[in-house]
Amino acid sequence: MHLKVPYGSGHVEVEVPDGNFAGAIYPNEVEPADETEALAQALSNPSGGPAFDEFISDADEVLFVVNDATRSTPTARILEHVFPALDGTRGRCIVATGTHRPPTHDEYRAIFGKLHDQCRDSIGAHDAKKADEMVYVGTTARGTEVRLNRRVVDAKKIVTVGSVQPHYFAGYTGGRKAFLPGVAAYETIEENHRHAMSPGAAALALEGNPVHEDMTEALRFLTADRDVFAILAVLDGRRRMHAATAGDIEQAFLEASEISSEISAVRLDSKADIVVAVAPYPPVADLYQSQHALENGKLALADDGIIILVTECRQGIGNPAFVELASSVSTPEEALEKIDAGYRLGYHKIARMVETARWAEMWAVTDLDPTVVESVFMHPCPSVQAALDEALRLKPDAKVLFLMAANVTVPRLD
Repeated sequence: MHLKVPYGSGHVEVEVPDGNFAGAIYPNEVEPADETEALAQALSNPSGGPAFDEFISDADEVLFVVNDATRSTPTARILEHVFPALDGTRGRCIVATGTHRPPTHDEYRAIFGKLHDQCRDSIGAHDAKKADEMVYVGTTARGTEVRLNRRVVDAKKIVTVGSVQPHYFAGYTGGRKAFLPGVAAYETIEENHRHAMSPGAAALALEGNPVHEDMTEALRFLTADRDVFAILAVLDGRRRMHAATAGDIEQAFLEASEISSEISAVRLDSKADIVVAVAPYPPVADLYQSQHALENGKLALADDGIIILVTECRQGIGNPAFVELASSVSTPEEALEKIDAGYRLGYHKIARMVETARWAEMWAVTDLDPTVVESVFMHPCPSVQAALDEALRLKPDAKVLFLMAANVTVPRLD
């Protein structure tokens, strides 16, 4: 079987013996939406609350909370659709970076498109580490002290623009994530993400997911005193808009997540001995983000199997905390001991990788230095073909399954 596997901006070609090939899995195919029609329908018939025109009718100013360039949200096209309706109402924008770096000049232009020059004087980016810009709004039942960006807390009318796809520990992207982690203080994000090591924190899971429930409780501190209108795009496996929801942020998010699961939850008859988990660029740009693909890929992997992560990592490792932790220990057990002694944001990555290492082998094809790959308990491979050849030498009768967009494909056997 001859396959083209996404890598970086292009692809690499590989050969797999027909007898070993178990299939190539993509998100379920759906029809793309007419964006203009989908947005118009969502804005005029929202999931709870007033229509968009009514929401902004009495506002002097509206704050738009939008994703940074690491997300596939068609922010520019959504804003181009809604900005004419402002009709004199001032629109300001904040880029919800979470703990990411601020956008570059080119990224700002990509996020805001044709509106960039018109809006650039009213655009800002969140910086989670600027403590003096954060305001305490409450403490969740799980003990997360919620501090949010002052610009958000001071706003009376907020419109959040996002997209909904599976997320390996929050259940789904979008909705409440615009605020936590999007515009939250670093310490707030750290406290929330500590729950990512819980068994209940999983892709497509909301009920009983402590990360999601903590985020939702934090959101309610904000919505108790402020009007929030959500515009959410549901993206297909090719990052095209399949549907849009809008209105009450919790209702719109739940509706969008149900649609998203129909795209991303892919049924399998059985697990495979070797899983090739592809994390394509874009949207996956670094090792920190690539771990999403590992989490989804392992759901299709049999015990004692080999998972081969394929990711260019054009922007390096991302948040360095998890690599620094892994580099400071010799065994997975030592890593867990350090995490127990004191959690830092990013440590959940290693905790989950260690859990996988207990029952499977993790290999990686990437442009990173092989010593970095080895430090996070993965075996570096020079190419996808070399990895497959070596894996099949060790397991001649193995079935090989490819997840071509493992960051947004969630294998299910039930």
